[in-house]
Amino acid sequence: MPQAPIELFYWPTPNGWKISIALEEMGLPFALVPVDIGAGAQFQPDFLRISPNNRMPAIVDPDGPGGTPISVFESGAILQYLGRKTGQFYPADERARVAVDEWLMWQMAGLGPMSGQASHFRIYAPNLVDDPARIAYGQERYTREVGRLYGVMETVLKQRPFLAGAYSIADMAAWPWVRGAALFGQDLDSFPTLKAWFDTIAARPAVQRGVALGAELRKPPPPPGSDEAKALARTLFAQDRR
Repeated sequence: MPQAPIELFYWPTPNGWKISIALEEMGLPFALVPVDIGAGAQFQPDFLRISPNNRMPAIVDPDGPGGTPISVFESGAILQYLGRKTGQFYPADERARVAVDEWLMWQMAGLGPMSGQASHFRIYAPNLVDDPARIAYGQERYTREVGRLYGVMETVLKQRPFLAGAYSIADMAAWPWVRGAALFGQDLDSFPTLKAWFDTIAARPAVQRGVALGAELRKPPPPPGSDEAKALARTLFAQDRR
């Protein structure tokens, strides 16, 4: 009997790519449910019921534990769930799994949020704040921190081919945040070992399919300082939504 597809609530961003890549790598059937974060779709009640933090991605697996549907939000939790479900890219051996979990948590707590802050202060904050002096510290602080985190990966990847040893969900989580290096003020040529890791993963057919998913949904960014750019920044970073 064919397996019912997992619903993937998604927009083509680094966090979304983590899950589209994993689903492609694991060979799981899935159905795309676009969540247009630029239009505020992440605040709609139907989406909040499965992702109460108003962030995508999220999944609904009709074939959850015991054959009962389950919804999962937070990209790290989704990756762990899919790894356990399929037995792929998330080792059963406890020592190997701890290594994967270490790097997955490192990405969730460090690389992703710090890259997101760098992107915010470098790209979006200038459309929200008129005084450049008010955002200069944030731009420098988070750009430097992303550089530090890239340096951590550079050092570790000199010792082994992937973050936790073998290719795993930890690499799937970190790779999309290296793909946007230029947006975060980073030059990958300054991190040659990291760049080689990035290129190795980028060559994987499943990764290419995962990144291509929904590419047509994204519109070209509006001109900086335009009314459209300011409206987009307000939608993405509204803090008064409940």
